[in-house]
Amino acid sequence: MHILLVDDESEMVDPLSRILSREGYTVDVAYDGDRGSQLATQNPYDLLILDWMLPQQSGLEICQQVRSQGNNTPVLFLTAKDTIDDRVQGLDAGADDYLMKPFELRELLARVRALLRRPVSADNPTKQLTVGDLALDTANQLAYRAGREIELSEKEAQLLEYLMRHPNQVLTHEQIQQHLWGEESQPTSNALAAQIRLLRRKIESQGDAPLISTVYGKGYRFGNAQAG
Repeated sequence: MHILLVDDESEMVDPLSRILSREGYTVDVAYDGDRGSQLATQNPYDLLILDWMLPQQSGLEICQQVRSQGNNTPVLFLTAKDTIDDRVQGLDAGADDYLMKPFELRELLARVRALLRRPVSADNPTKQLTVGDLALDTANQLAYRAGREIELSEKEAQLLEYLMRHPNQVLTHEQIQQHLWGEESQPTSNALAAQIRLLRRKIESQGDAPLISTVYGKGYRFGNAQAG
């Protein structure tokens, strides 16, 4: 799982990043809003941990930018703001959870685990993702396109969810493989290509616009573009 941590307090960020890494997460760090925004909008993450008050851009602005791209990556705010109005503003911007500073480390780790278990954001109780004319019911491993129901295997559903949660972004072979199989299991070199091929056959029937594009030498992009 890949986490972005954005906070300008290096005395907190550096040890927290090391702890998250020891828990098995891959962690990118930014110390200001501009760098955080660049990483959050250009790279796929499984969780964003954002400080509200940041130099250059606020965590609130970063969250709004991510959501404006159709990106449903869970967002956890670290903040000293504790009024109801502040919380409402953050939730309206697309935040999934709050943690007040100062916080206990074990509570943060519990919040991280809880958010990473969610198949979609908390404001989608039906556990359904929608991109264009394709919808995915993550709870039942079913997709819907052009009025037809598409049954998916567990791996196909995991792959499609990952692609749909990062629309119009290039996901590398390594990122997708780590998400599907983790670091413990090493798939054969053509395992990912085979999964992509199977998924394409199901969601891109004759007459449907292609959704999965091959970015040669890098990986794949999900969105309304011509497939390679």
